[in-house]
Amino acid sequence: MKPVFALVDCNNFYASCERVFRPDLRDRPVVVLSNNDGCIIARSKEAKALGIKMGAPFFQVREQLAEQGVVCFSSNYALYADMSSRVMGILEQEAPRVEIYSIDEAFLDLSGIEGCCDLTEFGRQVKAKVDQCTGITVGIGIAPTKTLAKLANHAAKRYPATGSVVNLMDSARQRRLMALVDVAEVWGVGRRLVKKLNQRGIFTALDLADANPKMLRSEYSVVLERTIQELNGWSCLALEQVPPTKQQIVASRSFGERITDQASLRQAITMHISRAGEKLRAEQQLAKVLQVFIRTGAFNEHDPYYANALSCELPTPTDDTRVLQKAADELLSKLYRAGYRYAKAGVMLTDFYQYNTLQADLFYDASSHAKAQTLMGVMDQINQSGRGQLYLAAQGHEQHWAMKRERLSPAYTTDWQSLPLVR
Repeated sequence: MKPVFALVDCNNFYASCERVFRPDLRDRPVVVLSNNDGCIIARSKEAKALGIKMGAPFFQVREQLAEQGVVCFSSNYALYADMSSRVMGILEQEAPRVEIYSIDEAFLDLSGIEGCCDLTEFGRQVKAKVDQCTGITVGIGIAPTKTLAKLANHAAKRYPATGSVVNLMDSARQRRLMALVDVAEVWGVGRRLVKKLNQRGIFTALDLADANPKMLRSEYSVVLERTIQELNGWSCLALEQVPPTKQQIVASRSFGERITDQASLRQAITMHISRAGEKLRAEQQLAKVLQVFIRTGAFNEHDPYYANALSCELPTPTDDTRVLQKAADELLSKLYRAGYRYAKAGVMLTDFYQYNTLQADLFYDASSHAKAQTLMGVMDQINQSGRGQLYLAAQGHEQHWAMKRERLSPAYTTDWQSLPLVR
């Protein structure tokens, strides 16, 4: 049976999420800003049409955006994550196997479906259901390989006449599209590689598909050889339904304003430890190594620069936020230097162990560990319910250094108090 992949990609996802509960913004330009309202990280199609650049610093274009009537939002990650979960849930209802590739992309395995229905029509049905149930519009590319599905999705977004669904199962149609697509648009071909390929006379996806895979493998990598094979319809990349186990967990944020005292740094580190611990438990892992890092601003010539990091190995792998926070306190006391204006801090957990593969030492207290797991489980359950928040006292109540989000939209789908009222 010939494999059939579909790539479903949400259009301008962050900006689209902001519009779902704001119908008044349907045809208005919208942009979403990065942490601390720093740079533009998402744009609606109307904002793109105005020439607004991705990554542009907000302070540089603030007046321009106001003059053009652009609506700006701070990043609302709680909203985006929940909307992503809803989209992925619908895709899992429609396809037998799904690989969630990113927050706004998923590969579907449609192998065998062509025997009972038209693939293009099936794609249109999936698109319509996602739009109806979530308000998020998607583009869908269908092809015999993941790489071709990516190209099909690119065409679905670029050419309105396709109705946002492109079926590339036909080899002749594949070659026609590849002749129109720059090699830079091929999945897995980075900027540096594009320059090298251009020097060899490879400018389009079709040029790459017709290149000698063995020769390019010897000069570059086996990855490029697989890409060429995928462009020619030979599937080399299987669907990954189970995400790979994380090798590390990092939690960090830039501060909304500079920090000069150790107490505020301790609050920030504790908050990051709490986030990292929650992620660790969600992965059902225990961490053996903890790292804490702090730094000042890198581009302020008026402030002295300082950056440092320290790690420690815990006596026993743990997922207990309290144990991690105590170790982080000790590391921070060694890292902190007075007289600096700190701009960012964070933590990293590594060296993971599964719950059932832990080799404990002679002083390990199994009953104490079980109680800690119960306590952490209750904390996670309450914090994820959206009805309350539990945190360590060391995290502090008033955090003047917290990330700036002056244009934050309500958490429409995860906070009862943010539900829109209809009068």
